[in-house]
Amino acid sequence: MSEGKLHSELLPHLFRQEYAKMTAVLCRHFGLQHIEVAEDIASETFLKASEHWAIHGVPANPQGWLYTVAKNKAKDYFKRQAVFESRVKPAIQPAASEAEIAFEFSSQVIADSQLAMIFAVASPVNAAESQICLALQVLCGFSVEEIANAFLAKKETIKKRLLRARENLRNDNFQLNALNEAEISARLDTVLRTIYLLFNEGYFSKTDDEVIRRELCSEAVRLAVVLTEHALTNVAKVSALLALLCFQSSRLAARTNSNKETILFEEQDRSLWDQLLIDKGNHFLVNACAGNEVSKYHLEAAIAYWHTTPTVDKKWEHILSLYDQLIIIEYSPVTMLNRIFALAKVRGNAAGIAAAEELNMEDNCAYHELLGYLYTSLAAHKAIAHYNKAIELTKSNAEKKTLQKAIERLMFK
Repeated sequence: MSEGKLHSELLPHLFRQEYAKMTAVLCRHFGLQHIEVAEDIASETFLKASEHWAIHGVPANPQGWLYTVAKNKAKDYFKRQAVFESRVKPAIQPAASEAEIAFEFSSQVIADSQLAMIFAVASPVNAAESQICLALQVLCGFSVEEIANAFLAKKETIKKRLLRARENLRNDNFQLNALNEAEISARLDTVLRTIYLLFNEGYFSKTDDEVIRRELCSEAVRLAVVLTEHALTNVAKVSALLALLCFQSSRLAARTNSNKETILFEEQDRSLWDQLLIDKGNHFLVNACAGNEVSKYHLEAAIAYWHTTPTVDKKWEHILSLYDQLIIIEYSPVTMLNRIFALAKVRGNAAGIAAAEELNMEDNCAYHELLGYLYTSLAAHKAIAHYNKAIELTKSNAEKKTLQKAIERLMFK
């Protein structure tokens, strides 16, 4: 691989992986109310990398290079900016000397800072949806468009929500200190939902013309692992969520073909499934079931478990039963459509169609995609009509290509 190509492919990957870590550590020094300063320094670090690496090549230790530059930029900021004397310095501690402002980017500091940052962004000064929006932007590097897709909302709505959330955090003057058990308990559900949405955007991506965005899935798994490594956050529903993410991640390589088109579950090459991730999913699911708690993540992990097991009697009956329980805990259109898919596996496509048409989700792409699939063996012309409607509704070019292929198969049968 050429140096230029290595640089162009490596830097976006490092940005997704390291930007949030860098920002979290910097925020421990600047205070969360000055998060924009930390973000600016992190952004400038990657800009310098883009310019320097293009000319001089990628350094032997890219991550170390980035953190050294970030450290130096932070120190320069404290030396040169008047805002340090008037606003930041008093917020850190009275009369802090330059020697006391020591930046460290060790693995432990990064892990601790990230954990504190995750829960700081999940501050109750903001509404739950605003907390998640801000976390997706700050912790995960989501664009406004990606957040809008995750919430099925307009970009302008998300922009306003993010501006208000940032202002509330500044006014709250929250510091990234050690968290206590009460704070963690109050904020954990929001943190878990953020990680869940991050993974879903990677697994069912509607942006960047990609059906799957592996870097988002990996980031979600990484954040969930961070939670399991801390005594106060290593609880049952965290293990359940991580089990779910492992099971789902195990099938990533089999979900698309070389043309980035989706491969249906029944048609996937199971030799491509990652058995190591399935084993990890089993491990975390066992941990999650140690107590009496049953969360949505427990049920979804159990559903994912059944998907990764070899074909057994009543497999889909088990999955359908789990979806019935999941709907009681948390109703959503996606859950309903997934339940109908399982229902069709148990009682036949006609029963699935009847249940789906009762929902009447005419503006939902997944609704028409499901009906297209269910009508395929019963009425090809209706399947084609629903697939065409799904093409109209989706924003993803990759998904449009997959749906068009399904139509062509029906037309040339």
